[in-house]
Amino acid sequence: MSSSATKGNKTEVAHVPPELSDLHCFTETNGVITTTMFDIPGYKVVRVLGAVYGLTVRSRNWAASFGMVAKSVIGGELKWFTSVLYEARNDAISRVVQETTSRGGNAIICLRFDTGDMGGFAQCCAYGTAVVVEKVDPTTETPPQLASQ
Repeated sequence: MSSSATKGNKTEVAHVPPELSDLHCFTETNGVITTTMFDIPGYKVVRVLGAVYGLTVRSRNWAASFGMVAKSVIGGELKWFTSVLYEARNDAISRVVQETTSRGGNAIICLRFDTGDMGGFAQCCAYGTAVVVEKVDPTTETPPQLASQ
């Protein structure tokens, strides 16, 4: 997977290392639309189900941490830590989606992430507002989460 940015007329594609590509972008949301926006264009919120949270806390492998300390002296990306953070983010999204579906929701609006260090442990929280939405504009494109259904 890759993402792109446009500079002038030239499109630059971000490099995602192959070992991270499967973790780079969590897309399996079981049909739940997720967005950081306050609304979903072409849809109407018909019911608000409340705040939902997905949490995960990861411990650091001491041997890997030792290797990363050595790598940090040289400089460069600490790929093992990057992978752990992608995994944590994906687990947090999976849990917030699960909570939304358990409440009968089909979308999460205002999706946000919070991360931090807890005494040597990494924590990641995904949170947002679980809602039920209905499509009101038939010309609206199907959100990517629903495209394969």
